[in-house]
Amino acid sequence: MQKIHQKIQDWYQNHGRLDLPWRITTNPYHIYLSEVMLQQTQVKTVLERYYFLFLEKFPTLQALGGAPLDDVLKMWEGLGYYNRAKNLHKSATLIDKLPQSIEELIKLPGIGKNTAHAVAAFAFKQSVPVMEANVKRILCRLHKLKTPNEKQLWEIAYHLVDKENPFDYNQAMMDIGATICSPKNPKCNICPLADICKGKDEPALYPAKKKRVVPTRKQNILIHIYDDKLSLSQREGKFLHGLWGFESIETAPCAAESIGEVTHTYTHFKLLCNVYVYYETAPEKADYFSIEEIQELAISKVDEKIVNLFKDQSR
Repeated sequence: MQKIHQKIQDWYQNHGRLDLPWRITTNPYHIYLSEVMLQQTQVKTVLERYYFLFLEKFPTLQALGGAPLDDVLKMWEGLGYYNRAKNLHKSATLIDKLPQSIEELIKLPGIGKNTAHAVAAFAFKQSVPVMEANVKRILCRLHKLKTPNEKQLWEIAYHLVDKENPFDYNQAMMDIGATICSPKNPKCNICPLADICKGKDEPALYPAKKKRVVPTRKQNILIHIYDDKLSLSQREGKFLHGLWGFESIETAPCAAESIGEVTHTYTHFKLLCNVYVYYETAPEKADYFSIEEIQELAISKVDEKIVNLFKDQSR
């Protein structure tokens, strides 16, 4: 195992993404933020459009906790999975600094087992493994596992972790999964783990691919318009909670005019929205905004598409 660890270390020093900003900082808050942003989101997107701007707006955990949730959601706009932003903000209101133990980290809103391990390993240099999607794939191929359970994978991860160099080891494993042990066309001939990989002859079999059917959900969206301003309300349900959005209705009123449809694909479903406008002679809703004012609100991607559809139809 010592030889394998050395190969991983050598590979990382020669081929790893050593210059990523969250890898060259010792600030626990910066590392924590990166781990939350990187859930379900590619490194390129986080790096180019969100990480630095977010830290510029909220440079410390205390600054984040003292900010209105609306401001946090606005900075998160377009990154998706808005519960991440809400939980990040909620955590910042509860603590002055991040706890170091995995047990205490998991108690914070939105921090699961892997994120807790990642913060412990990267921010506090603890000898624990990280197991995000790329690492899971590596572990499955190393042991020819088609349908492993989480407990089994964590046992393997703890057995394999380099306790002497957990930071570089975990970063290397994620990079190997992202650049070499990829879902399609893995580069097994240059993988530093090839000597112990039992699945390298048929890596595509591990883990077994899950067949996923993405259902389509339909909604009717009604834009109330008064005095050239559009009505939006802040969402209170679990989905997109806290963001501003347009009203969803069962049936459009007779006086409403259809202006088209927009679609948006989420992880688990595709949303098809039929969009209607309704011009009011007196205000019927609480909040109306001009197009310019809407740009200052935190809205979802689908509501942004609805705004763009309205703008196109109004020209």
